[in-house]
Amino acid sequence: MTQQINLREFIDENRVSPMQKLVIFLCLMIVVVDGIDISIMGFVAPVIKQEWGISTTDLAPVMSAALIGLALGAVVSGPLADKFGRKKLLIINLLGFGLFTLLAALSSGVNELMIYRFIAGLFMGGVMPQAVTLVTDYSPMRLNGRMVTIILSGFTIGAAIGGFLAAWVIPHYNWHAMMIIGGVLPIILAIIAIFVLPESIGYKVLKQHPKQEIDAIIHKMAPNFDTRNKEFVLPKAKTATTNPVKTVLSPFYVLGSFLLWWSYASGLFVVYLLGSWLPMMSHEFGFSISEASLITAIYQLGGPIGCIACGYLMDKINPHIGLVIAYVIAIVFMVFVGEVGHNFVMYSTMCFFIGMWMNGANAGLNSISSAFYPVFARATGNSWMHGIGRMGAVASAFAGAYFLSLGWPASKIFLILCLPAFGIILALLIMKFIYSSKKLRQQELNNVQA
Repeated sequence: MTQQINLREFIDENRVSPMQKLVIFLCLMIVVVDGIDISIMGFVAPVIKQEWGISTTDLAPVMSAALIGLALGAVVSGPLADKFGRKKLLIINLLGFGLFTLLAALSSGVNELMIYRFIAGLFMGGVMPQAVTLVTDYSPMRLNGRMVTIILSGFTIGAAIGGFLAAWVIPHYNWHAMMIIGGVLPIILAIIAIFVLPESIGYKVLKQHPKQEIDAIIHKMAPNFDTRNKEFVLPKAKTATTNPVKTVLSPFYVLGSFLLWWSYASGLFVVYLLGSWLPMMSHEFGFSISEASLITAIYQLGGPIGCIACGYLMDKINPHIGLVIAYVIAIVFMVFVGEVGHNFVMYSTMCFFIGMWMNGANAGLNSISSAFYPVFARATGNSWMHGIGRMGAVASAFAGAYFLSLGWPASKIFLILCLPAFGIILALLIMKFIYSSKKLRQQELNNVQA
Protein backbone atom coordinates (compact mmCIF):
# COMPACT_ATOMS: atom_id res chain seq x y z
CA MET A 1 0.00 0.00 0.00
CA THR A 2 1.31 3.43 -0.95
CA GLN A 3 1.78 5.91 1.89
CA GLN A 4 1.07 9.56 1.15
CA ILE A 5 3.49 12.12 2.65
CA ASN A 6 2.84 15.85 2.79
CA LEU A 7 5.83 17.46 1.07
CA ARG A 8 5.59 20.69 3.05
CA GLU A 9 5.61 18.79 6.36
CA PHE A 10 8.56 16.71 5.14
CA ILE A 11 10.61 19.83 4.34
CA ASP A 12 9.59 21.53 7.60
CA GLU A 13 10.54 18.54 9.76
CA ASN A 14 13.96 17.84 8.23
CA ARG A 15 17.22 19.72 8.49
CA VAL A 16 18.34 21.96 5.64
CA SER A 17 20.47 19.73 3.39
CA PRO A 18 23.56 20.71 1.36
CA MET A 19 21.42 20.53 -1.79
CA GLN A 20 18.93 23.04 -0.34
CA LYS A 21 21.83 25.27 0.69
CA LEU A 22 23.11 25.08 -2.90
CA VAL A 23 19.73 26.26 -4.19
CA ILE A 24 19.80 29.15 -1.74
CA PHE A 25 23.39 30.08 -2.68
CA LEU A 26 22.74 30.00 -6.44
CA CYS A 27 19.57 32.05 -6.06
CA LEU A 28 21.53 34.53 -3.93
CA MET A 29 24.18 34.89 -6.67
CA ILE A 30 21.46 35.32 -9.29
CA VAL A 31 19.81 38.12 -7.29
CA VAL A 32 23.25 39.75 -6.77
CA VAL A 33 23.73 39.94 -10.54
CA ASP A 34 20.15 41.17 -10.90
CA GLY A 35 20.96 43.97 -8.45
CA ILE A 36 24.05 44.98 -10.43
CA ASP A 37 22.11 45.14 -13.67
CA ILE A 38 19.01 46.94 -12.43
CA SER A 39 21.02 49.66 -10.67
CA ILE A 40 23.61 50.10 -13.40
CA MET A 41 21.85 53.02 -15.11
CA GLY A 42 22.00 55.09 -11.94
CA PHE A 43 25.80 54.90 -11.98
CA VAL A 44 26.34 55.55 -15.69
CA ALA A 45 23.65 58.26 -16.01
CA PRO A 46 25.86 61.24 -14.95
CA VAL A 47 28.53 60.18 -17.46
CA ILE A 48 26.03 59.63 -20.31
CA LYS A 49 24.47 63.02 -19.54
CA GLN A 50 27.86 64.73 -19.97
CA GLU A 51 29.00 62.63 -22.95
CA TRP A 52 25.80 62.99 -24.97
CA GLY A 53 25.01 66.55 -23.85
CA ILE A 54 21.47 65.78 -22.70
CA SER A 55 19.39 67.02 -19.76
CA THR A 56 18.24 65.19 -16.65
CA THR A 57 14.69 65.18 -18.03
CA ASP A 58 15.94 63.48 -21.22
CA LEU A 59 17.33 60.68 -19.07
CA ALA A 60 14.01 59.92 -17.32
CA PRO A 61 12.63 57.70 -20.14
CA VAL A 62 15.90 55.76 -20.24
CA MET A 63 15.87 55.32 -16.46
CA SER A 64 12.27 54.14 -16.53
CA ALA A 65 12.54 51.87 -19.60
CA ALA A 66 14.00 48.89 -17.75
CA LEU A 67 11.57 49.45 -14.86
CA ILE A 68 8.54 49.32 -17.19
CA GLY A 69 9.98 46.16 -18.72
CA LEU A 70 10.48 44.74 -15.24
CA ALA A 71 6.83 45.31 -14.39
CA LEU A 72 5.52 43.65 -17.56
CA GLY A 73 8.03 40.82 -17.37
CA ALA A 74 7.17 40.00 -13.77
CA VAL A 75 3.41 39.88 -14.44
CA VAL A 76 3.87 37.58 -17.44
CA SER A 77 6.58 35.31 -15.99
CA GLY A 78 4.60 34.27 -12.89
CA PRO A 79 1.81 32.32 -14.63
CA LEU A 80 4.38 30.93 -17.11
CA ALA A 81 6.55 29.68 -14.24
CA ASP A 82 3.54 28.08 -12.53
CA LYS A 83 2.79 26.30 -15.83
CA PHE A 84 6.23 25.42 -17.25
CA GLY A 85 8.54 25.47 -14.23
CA ARG A 86 10.54 27.91 -12.13
CA LYS A 87 13.96 26.77 -13.37
CA LYS A 88 13.14 27.08 -17.09
CA LEU A 89 11.82 30.61 -16.76
CA LEU A 90 14.73 31.64 -14.56
CA ILE A 91 17.33 30.47 -17.09
CA ILE A 92 15.53 32.07 -20.04
CA ASN A 93 15.30 35.36 -18.14
CA LEU A 94 18.99 35.30 -17.24
CA LEU A 95 20.05 34.68 -20.84
CA GLY A 96 17.66 37.34 -22.16
CA PHE A 97 18.63 40.20 -19.91
CA GLY A 98 22.32 39.37 -20.27
CA LEU A 99 22.13 39.53 -24.07
CA PHE A 100 20.21 42.81 -24.23
CA THR A 101 22.42 44.44 -21.60
CA LEU A 102 25.40 43.63 -23.84
CA LEU A 103 23.54 45.23 -26.77
CA ALA A 104 22.84 48.29 -24.59
CA ALA A 105 26.60 48.72 -24.21
CA LEU A 106 26.77 49.39 -27.96
CA SER A 107 24.13 52.14 -27.87
CA SER A 108 24.96 55.48 -29.45
CA GLY A 109 21.77 57.41 -28.64
CA VAL A 110 18.96 57.81 -26.13
CA ASN A 111 16.28 55.96 -28.13
CA GLU A 112 18.52 52.99 -28.86
CA LEU A 113 19.57 52.69 -25.23
CA MET A 114 15.96 53.02 -24.08
CA ILE A 115 14.80 50.14 -26.33
CA TYR A 116 17.54 47.77 -25.22
CA ARG A 117 16.98 48.59 -21.56
CA PHE A 118 13.23 47.99 -21.95
CA ILE A 119 13.74 44.54 -23.50
CA ALA A 120 16.38 43.67 -20.90
CA GLY A 121 13.86 44.71 -18.24
CA LEU A 122 11.26 42.30 -19.66
CA PHE A 123 13.62 39.42 -18.93
CA MET A 124 14.86 40.85 -15.62
CA GLY A 125 11.28 41.03 -14.35
CA GLY A 126 11.06 37.29 -13.85
CA VAL A 127 14.40 36.74 -12.18
CA MET A 128 13.78 37.82 -8.60
CA PRO A 129 10.23 36.37 -8.23
CA GLN A 130 11.35 32.94 -9.48
CA ALA A 131 14.42 32.98 -7.23
CA VAL A 132 12.19 33.78 -4.23
CA THR A 133 9.69 31.07 -5.21
CA LEU A 134 12.42 28.44 -5.58
CA VAL A 135 13.88 29.31 -2.18
CA THR A 136 10.43 29.22 -0.53
CA ASP A 137 9.69 25.83 -2.12
CA TYR A 138 12.89 24.40 -0.62
CA SER A 139 12.91 26.23 2.76
CA PRO A 140 11.33 25.11 6.04
CA MET A 141 8.60 27.60 6.91
CA ARG A 142 10.18 28.25 10.33
CA LEU A 143 13.17 29.74 8.49
CA ASN A 144 11.34 31.22 5.53
CA GLY A 145 11.58 34.84 6.69
CA ARG A 146 15.33 34.66 7.09
CA MET A 147 15.92 32.58 3.95
CA VAL A 148 13.95 34.91 1.67
CA THR A 149 15.44 38.09 3.14
CA ILE A 150 18.95 36.63 2.83
CA ILE A 151 18.29 35.91 -0.84
CA LEU A 152 16.92 39.37 -1.45
CA SER A 153 19.86 40.93 0.35
CA GLY A 154 21.68 39.91 -2.81
CA PHE A 155 19.93 42.71 -4.67
CA THR A 156 21.45 45.42 -2.50
CA ILE A 157 24.78 43.57 -2.43
CA GLY A 158 24.73 43.65 -6.22
CA ALA A 159 23.76 47.31 -6.29
CA ALA A 160 26.60 48.09 -3.86
CA ILE A 161 29.07 46.09 -5.95
CA GLY A 162 27.87 48.06 -8.96
CA GLY A 163 28.63 51.29 -7.12
CA PHE A 164 32.16 50.27 -6.19
CA LEU A 165 32.78 48.96 -9.72
CA ALA A 166 31.46 52.19 -11.22
CA ALA A 167 33.71 54.29 -9.00
CA TRP A 168 36.72 52.47 -10.48
CA VAL A 169 35.64 51.26 -13.96
CA ILE A 170 34.07 54.46 -15.33
CA PRO A 171 37.05 56.80 -14.63
CA HIS A 172 39.54 54.22 -15.96
CA TYR A 173 37.51 52.94 -18.91
CA ASN A 174 33.99 54.17 -19.76
CA TRP A 175 30.31 53.52 -19.13
CA HIS A 176 30.25 50.91 -21.91
CA ALA A 177 32.53 48.69 -19.82
CA MET A 178 30.04 48.75 -16.96
CA MET A 179 27.24 47.58 -19.27
CA ILE A 180 29.44 44.77 -20.63
CA ILE A 181 30.08 43.53 -17.08
CA GLY A 182 26.34 43.66 -16.40
CA GLY A 183 25.66 41.56 -19.51
CA VAL A 184 28.31 38.86 -19.14
CA LEU A 185 27.58 37.89 -15.52
CA PRO A 186 23.94 36.70 -15.96
CA ILE A 187 24.90 34.61 -19.00
CA ILE A 188 27.58 32.84 -16.95
CA LEU A 189 25.08 32.17 -14.15
CA ALA A 190 22.49 30.87 -16.62
CA ILE A 191 24.98 28.29 -17.89
CA ILE A 192 25.78 27.19 -14.33
CA ALA A 193 22.08 26.98 -13.44
CA ILE A 194 21.36 24.71 -16.42
CA PHE A 195 23.63 22.02 -14.98
CA VAL A 196 23.43 22.61 -11.22
CA LEU A 197 20.10 24.17 -10.19
CA PRO A 198 17.24 21.68 -9.57
CA GLU A 199 13.64 22.35 -10.51
CA SER A 200 11.26 23.19 -7.68
CA ILE A 201 10.34 19.97 -5.83
CA GLY A 202 6.92 21.46 -5.07
CA TYR A 203 6.36 22.12 -8.77
CA LYS A 204 7.35 18.54 -9.67
CA VAL A 205 4.95 17.08 -7.11
CA LEU A 206 2.18 19.45 -8.16
CA LYS A 207 2.59 18.57 -11.86
CA GLN A 208 2.92 14.83 -11.04
CA HIS A 209 6.33 14.38 -12.64
CA PRO A 210 7.74 10.80 -12.75
CA LYS A 211 8.30 9.34 -9.29
CA GLN A 212 11.98 8.64 -9.97
CA GLU A 213 12.62 12.35 -10.65
CA ILE A 214 10.94 13.37 -7.40
CA ASP A 215 12.67 10.61 -5.43
CA ALA A 216 16.06 11.67 -6.80
CA ILE A 217 15.61 15.16 -5.33
CA ILE A 218 14.26 13.75 -2.05
CA HIS A 219 17.35 11.53 -1.71
CA LYS A 220 19.57 14.60 -2.10
CA MET A 221 17.60 16.36 0.64
CA ALA A 222 17.40 13.33 2.95
CA PRO A 223 19.83 10.56 1.82
CA ASN A 224 18.61 8.05 4.42
CA PHE A 225 14.91 8.44 3.67
CA ASP A 226 13.28 5.36 2.12
CA THR A 227 11.01 6.50 -0.73
CA ARG A 228 9.72 3.02 -1.61
CA ASN A 229 5.93 2.75 -1.43
CA LYS A 230 5.72 6.45 -0.60
CA GLU A 231 4.05 9.21 -2.60
CA PHE A 232 4.60 12.90 -1.93
CA VAL A 233 1.53 15.12 -2.11
CA LEU A 234 0.59 18.77 -1.59
CA PRO A 235 -2.61 20.30 -0.20
CA LYS A 236 -5.11 21.00 -2.97
CA ALA A 237 -7.73 23.70 -2.91
CA LYS A 238 -11.41 22.76 -2.81
CA THR A 239 -12.27 25.87 -4.76
CA ALA A 240 -13.95 25.76 -8.14
CA THR A 241 -10.60 26.39 -9.83
CA THR A 242 -6.91 25.99 -9.12
CA ASN A 243 -6.09 28.67 -11.67
CA PRO A 244 -3.27 30.75 -10.07
CA VAL A 245 -4.56 34.07 -11.43
CA LYS A 246 -8.12 33.48 -10.22
CA THR A 247 -6.78 32.39 -6.82
CA VAL A 248 -4.73 35.57 -6.36
CA LEU A 249 -7.87 37.60 -7.19
CA SER A 250 -10.32 35.38 -5.25
CA PRO A 251 -12.53 36.92 -2.54
CA PHE A 252 -10.33 35.64 0.28
CA TYR A 253 -6.99 36.75 -1.19
CA VAL A 254 -7.86 39.87 -3.18
CA LEU A 255 -7.59 42.42 -0.35
CA GLY A 256 -4.30 40.94 0.83
CA SER A 257 -3.05 41.00 -2.76
CA PHE A 258 -3.93 44.70 -3.06
CA LEU A 259 -2.23 45.54 0.24
CA LEU A 260 0.90 43.67 -0.86
CA TRP A 261 0.89 45.48 -4.22
CA TRP A 262 0.44 48.86 -2.52
CA SER A 263 3.21 48.17 -0.02
CA TYR A 264 5.68 46.86 -2.57
CA ALA A 265 4.98 49.68 -5.02
CA SER A 266 5.50 52.27 -2.27
CA GLY A 267 8.68 50.58 -1.05
CA LEU A 268 10.12 50.31 -4.55
CA PHE A 269 9.26 53.96 -5.19
CA VAL A 270 11.55 54.92 -2.32
CA VAL A 271 14.45 52.51 -2.87
CA TYR A 272 14.51 52.89 -6.67
CA LEU A 273 14.34 56.66 -6.54
CA LEU A 274 17.33 56.65 -4.23
CA GLY A 275 19.12 53.85 -6.07
CA SER A 276 18.69 55.56 -9.44
CA TRP A 277 18.95 59.23 -8.52
CA LEU A 278 21.09 59.30 -5.36
CA PRO A 279 24.29 59.56 -7.46
CA MET A 280 22.82 62.60 -9.26
CA MET A 281 21.32 64.00 -6.03
CA SER A 282 24.66 63.69 -4.24
CA HIS A 283 26.64 65.09 -7.17
CA GLU A 284 24.40 68.15 -7.49
CA PHE A 285 24.52 68.47 -3.69
CA GLY A 286 28.26 69.15 -4.02
CA PHE A 287 30.00 65.78 -4.00
CA SER A 288 32.19 64.58 -6.89
CA ILE A 289 31.03 61.84 -9.26
CA SER A 290 33.29 59.28 -7.55
CA GLU A 291 32.06 60.37 -4.10
CA ALA A 292 28.45 60.22 -5.31
CA SER A 293 28.99 56.66 -6.57
CA LEU A 294 30.53 55.67 -3.24
CA ILE A 295 27.64 57.23 -1.29
CA THR A 296 25.16 55.24 -3.36
CA ALA A 297 27.22 52.06 -2.93
CA ILE A 298 27.26 52.60 0.84
CA TYR A 299 23.49 53.20 0.77
CA GLN A 300 23.03 49.86 -1.03
CA LEU A 301 25.54 48.12 1.23
CA GLY A 302 23.24 48.65 4.20
CA GLY A 303 20.65 46.45 2.51
CA PRO A 304 22.17 43.02 3.26
CA ILE A 305 22.47 43.83 6.95
CA GLY A 306 18.92 45.17 6.94
CA CYS A 307 17.67 41.98 5.28
CA ILE A 308 19.19 39.84 8.02
CA ALA A 309 17.88 42.16 10.74
CA CYS A 310 14.37 42.25 9.27
CA GLY A 311 14.31 38.49 8.75
CA TYR A 312 15.22 38.03 12.42
CA LEU A 313 12.51 40.47 13.55
CA MET A 314 9.93 38.73 11.37
CA ASP A 315 10.75 35.23 12.62
CA LYS A 316 11.14 36.19 16.29
CA ILE A 317 8.37 38.79 16.77
CA ASN A 318 5.82 38.74 13.96
CA PRO A 319 6.23 39.16 10.19
CA HIS A 320 4.04 42.24 9.91
CA ILE A 321 5.08 43.95 13.16
CA GLY A 322 8.76 43.25 12.44
CA LEU A 323 8.47 45.13 9.15
CA VAL A 324 6.51 47.99 10.75
CA ILE A 325 9.41 48.49 13.18
CA ALA A 326 11.89 48.51 10.27
CA TYR A 327 9.96 51.13 8.29
CA VAL A 328 9.60 53.36 11.38
CA ILE A 329 13.39 53.31 11.88
CA ALA A 330 13.95 54.14 8.18
CA ILE A 331 11.60 57.14 8.49
CA VAL A 332 13.55 58.46 11.48
CA PHE A 333 16.82 58.46 9.50
CA MET A 334 15.18 60.07 6.45
CA VAL A 335 13.86 62.87 8.65
CA PHE A 336 17.28 63.65 10.14
CA VAL A 337 19.57 63.07 7.12
CA GLY A 338 19.34 66.76 6.25
CA GLU A 339 20.98 67.72 9.55
CA VAL A 340 24.44 66.38 8.58
CA GLY A 341 25.10 68.88 5.76
CA HIS A 342 27.98 68.26 3.32
CA ASN A 343 29.98 66.02 5.65
CA PHE A 344 30.81 63.00 3.46
CA VAL A 345 31.22 60.54 6.32
CA MET A 346 28.06 61.52 8.18
CA TYR A 347 25.99 61.80 4.99
CA SER A 348 27.17 58.34 3.87
CA THR A 349 26.40 56.90 7.31
CA MET A 350 22.84 58.21 7.28
CA CYS A 351 22.34 56.86 3.76
CA PHE A 352 23.69 53.50 4.94
CA PHE A 353 21.03 53.22 7.65
CA ILE A 354 18.26 54.39 5.32
CA GLY A 355 19.31 51.71 2.83
CA MET A 356 19.61 49.16 5.61
CA TRP A 357 16.05 49.44 6.89
CA MET A 358 14.22 50.36 3.65
CA ASN A 359 15.84 47.62 1.55
CA GLY A 360 15.62 45.11 4.37
CA ALA A 361 11.93 45.77 4.97
CA ASN A 362 11.13 45.60 1.25
CA ALA A 363 12.83 42.22 1.09
CA GLY A 364 10.67 41.09 3.99
CA LEU A 365 7.52 41.79 1.95
CA ASN A 366 8.57 38.90 -0.31
CA SER A 367 8.52 36.53 2.65
CA ILE A 368 5.00 37.66 3.58
CA SER A 369 3.88 37.19 -0.03
CA SER A 370 5.41 33.70 -0.33
CA ALA A 371 3.77 32.50 2.88
CA PHE A 372 0.45 34.17 2.04
CA TYR A 373 -0.37 32.32 -1.20
CA PRO A 374 -0.91 28.55 -1.69
CA VAL A 375 1.76 26.53 -3.53
CA PHE A 376 -0.01 26.32 -6.88
CA ALA A 377 -0.39 30.12 -7.03
CA ARG A 378 2.86 31.10 -5.30
CA ALA A 379 4.88 32.02 -8.40
CA THR A 380 1.97 34.05 -9.74
CA GLY A 381 1.38 35.78 -6.40
CA ASN A 382 5.05 36.69 -6.00
CA SER A 383 5.44 37.75 -9.63
CA TRP A 384 2.31 39.90 -9.62
CA MET A 385 3.45 41.65 -6.46
CA HIS A 386 6.76 42.35 -8.20
CA GLY A 387 5.15 43.32 -11.49
CA ILE A 388 2.48 45.64 -10.14
CA GLY A 389 4.87 46.89 -7.49
CA ARG A 390 7.27 47.95 -10.25
CA MET A 391 4.84 50.72 -11.09
CA GLY A 392 6.25 52.44 -8.03
CA ALA A 393 9.74 52.01 -9.45
CA VAL A 394 8.63 53.42 -12.81
CA ALA A 395 7.06 56.43 -11.08
CA SER A 396 10.28 56.97 -9.14
CA ALA A 397 12.26 57.52 -12.34
CA PHE A 398 10.06 60.46 -13.34
CA ALA A 399 9.60 61.71 -9.77
CA GLY A 400 13.36 61.83 -9.22
CA ALA A 401 13.89 63.78 -12.42
CA TYR A 402 11.06 66.17 -11.47
CA PHE A 403 12.38 66.78 -7.94
CA LEU A 404 15.88 67.48 -9.25
CA SER A 405 14.56 69.77 -12.00
CA LEU A 406 12.92 71.86 -9.27
CA GLY A 407 16.30 72.26 -7.63
CA TRP A 408 15.23 70.55 -4.43
CA PRO A 409 18.06 69.64 -2.04
CA ALA A 410 18.55 66.00 -1.08
CA SER A 411 17.20 66.64 2.44
CA LYS A 412 13.82 67.79 1.09
CA ILE A 413 13.55 64.77 -1.21
CA PHE A 414 14.23 62.45 1.74
CA LEU A 415 11.38 64.11 3.68
CA ILE A 416 8.97 63.58 0.77
CA LEU A 417 9.95 59.90 0.71
CA CYS A 418 8.70 59.48 4.28
CA LEU A 419 5.10 59.64 2.98
CA PRO A 420 5.07 56.35 1.02
CA ALA A 421 6.86 54.69 3.95
CA PHE A 422 3.99 55.73 6.23
CA GLY A 423 1.57 54.24 3.70
CA ILE A 424 3.34 50.88 3.90
CA ILE A 425 3.08 50.85 7.69
CA LEU A 426 -0.68 51.44 7.45
CA ALA A 427 -1.11 48.65 4.86
CA LEU A 428 0.86 46.15 6.97
CA LEU A 429 -1.21 46.89 10.07
CA ILE A 430 -4.46 46.45 8.13
CA MET A 431 -3.22 43.17 6.66
CA LYS A 432 -2.21 41.87 10.08
CA PHE A 433 -5.61 42.70 11.53
CA ILE A 434 -7.64 41.17 8.69
CA TYR A 435 -5.43 38.15 7.97
CA SER A 436 -4.68 36.97 11.48
CA SER A 437 -2.84 33.66 11.83
CA LYS A 438 -6.04 32.05 13.11
CA LYS A 439 -7.98 33.07 10.00
CA LEU A 440 -5.21 31.90 7.70
CA ARG A 441 -5.01 28.54 9.46
CA GLN A 442 -8.77 28.14 9.12
CA GLN A 443 -8.60 28.98 5.42
CA GLU A 444 -5.80 26.45 4.99
CA LEU A 445 -7.87 23.79 6.74
CA ASN A 446 -10.84 24.63 4.53
CA ASN A 447 -8.68 24.32 1.41
CA VAL A 448 -6.89 21.08 2.27
CA GLN A 449 -8.07 18.04 0.35
CA ALA A 450 -6.60 14.73 1.42
